[in-house]
Amino acid sequence: MYRVKEVSELTGISVRMLHHYDKIGLLRPTAISESGYRLYNDNDLKLIQQILIYRELDFSLKEIKEILSDENLDLKETLRIQKQFIIDKRDRLNKIVKTIENTIKDMEGEFIMNKKGMFEGFDIEKHNKLYEEEVENKYRKSDAYKESKEKTSKYSKEDWNNIMGEIDDLYKNLAELMDRDVSDEEVQSLVHQWRMLISKNFYQCSIEIFKGLADMYIYDERFTKNIDKYGEGFTNFLSEAMNYYCNKN
Repeated sequence: MYRVKEVSELTGISVRMLHHYDKIGLLRPTAISESGYRLYNDNDLKLIQQILIYRELDFSLKEIKEILSDENLDLKETLRIQKQFIIDKRDRLNKIVKTIENTIKDMEGEFIMNKKGMFEGFDIEKHNKLYEEEVENKYRKSDAYKESKEKTSKYSKEDWNNIMGEIDDLYKNLAELMDRDVSDEEVQSLVHQWRMLISKNFYQCSIEIFKGLADMYIYDERFTKNIDKYGEGFTNFLSEAMNYYCNKN
């Protein structure tokens, strides 16, 4: 059996994050010692390996939890599938590396690069188009969307920099409190500030809308990936804190 500190040293996952995995039910310790220490076995280490692989493949913690909780999960077959996904990702990254190398050669006059070749390995336009269409289809009929569009259309570059700076500061402050319960007074105060910031800069953020945002952060991997830049598991923490706030107000 391994204590949480030993697991952290073996896997590279912080003790705080292992505690978070336990809290959200993603990875429970096999046992708790009489002294209160979390204890893990070799099967737990295999699950941690799975979590790390899925994170490498850009799965959210919620998605990983759903996959690993499947009683019919065939670990060997899962590893084969993951191997192919990793190979595909490697091939795509190799294309991007080649694109970078060719760009450098082009800048040095060793290679003439066509414009299309500059974006080999990327799929930016397709991704952006699908995302914009999805947002339009979901929200264009709502008052919140119309209000947000009207407000933001008047913002200058300086306005946007100030708003994004406020959001960045707020997220950083919240991320520092991830070891606390979502009901913590300071956590809830920051969550309230987040709702007020949305109302001030984008649209009147009702409790219903705020709760919808909390769910969207979890279910839409694009939000999850972006928000988790503030710390692994931060999206789940933020979503839980927002849901707690909504249920109390």
